[in-house]
Amino acid sequence: MSRNRILAIIQAGGAGGRMDVLTRERAKPALPFAGVYQLIDFPLSNLAHSGISEVWLSLQFQGASIEEPVANGRPWNLDRNQGGLRLLMPEQGTGSADEDGFAKGNADELFRIRDQIRSADPEVVVVLSADHVYRFDYTDAVETHRRHDAECTVVTTQVPIEEAGDHATVEADDTGVVTGFAYKPDEPSTTTVATEIFVYDPQVLVEVLEQLHRERSADSAEGDSGLGDFGDLLVPRLVERGHTVVHALPGYWRDLGQPHLYLAAHQDVLTDDQGLFDDPRWPILTRQPQRVPARILDGADVCDSIVSPGARVAGVVRRSVVGPGVIVEAGAVVRNSVLFADTVVGRGAVVDWAIVDEGCVVEAGAVVGRPDADATGDPDQVTIVGTESRVDVELVAGARLEPGTT
Repeated sequence: MSRNRILAIIQAGGAGGRMDVLTRERAKPALPFAGVYQLIDFPLSNLAHSGISEVWLSLQFQGASIEEPVANGRPWNLDRNQGGLRLLMPEQGTGSADEDGFAKGNADELFRIRDQIRSADPEVVVVLSADHVYRFDYTDAVETHRRHDAECTVVTTQVPIEEAGDHATVEADDTGVVTGFAYKPDEPSTTTVATEIFVYDPQVLVEVLEQLHRERSADSAEGDSGLGDFGDLLVPRLVERGHTVVHALPGYWRDLGQPHLYLAAHQDVLTDDQGLFDDPRWPILTRQPQRVPARILDGADVCDSIVSPGARVAGVVRRSVVGPGVIVEAGAVVRNSVLFADTVVGRGAVVDWAIVDEGCVVEAGAVVGRPDADATGDPDQVTIVGTESRVDVELVAGARLEPGTT
């Protein structure tokens, strides 16, 4: 077989525990963004526009919640006979105990599908996460990978030093070769971090995964390869081999893997496109149900906000995202918040620094969060209401309401 193909693997993650009640009943990539998109739309759209048409979407949790939104790849022209979108689900009975069932990290996940990667025989493998928003041509990183004859290429970006410890930090020499890699360090020494977009030589990837497994399996529990996440063993070993390079991602990039980061990213795009949506040659494609136009009624006061199709606003909305079909009644106030689809905020209710999941009702006079929370910098200040819940009391800043709660 000719090895001239690019295989992309989107790792949709596990239970998404850091997103708390928002991912009790959905996969994290199915979370909405900016009202009319979902997180999975960003990697799939970037892949489609990059001309990469062989895409594996690996699902480890609540797979049914993502099957309908991806629609077999139709919005991205990935529903095809050759290549296209393929969903990878956890399996049992297909191998040894440490290959069956759910993965224990994203490197462990790659180990479990290594035989499929080997059989596909691509030239390069692009592995990426599904909970970041950005616009990027992956073939630029592939070209860097080819030019350096690299075993691994790490796509990087810059973040404030106080956020670097939440990521893998990366140091490189003047030629682009990675000289230092620290996974979620307590005291980061650089603001350069991995975006969780990697380009691998597939033969080296499989070889190193198997090598690490041989070294670690004796000390690991049954059903666990011992490989963990990419930053635990896999990438550090590749860095040690001396053929790992960097490629800087230009423009905006945000990790949305925690509630306060999710809220902060929405604040970023309220008044500035951040280069994500405004290029007609590179649109973010999605599959969303048809809705009637949004309506802003007499007496409404809307400022610095996104109002999605089907919404009806008669109250006050400040620096917030109003999702599809949301109703904000007269006298209600919504500030610095994200409201998912088909939620109702009743008369006199107040929502501040909160994320309210779909199909919720905030009753007249109820209070969710508080105006001085400023939750974009403090995860403990984000108030979250789970899907299909009803609120008729005051929820303090940082409260969590489980799905289906009254």
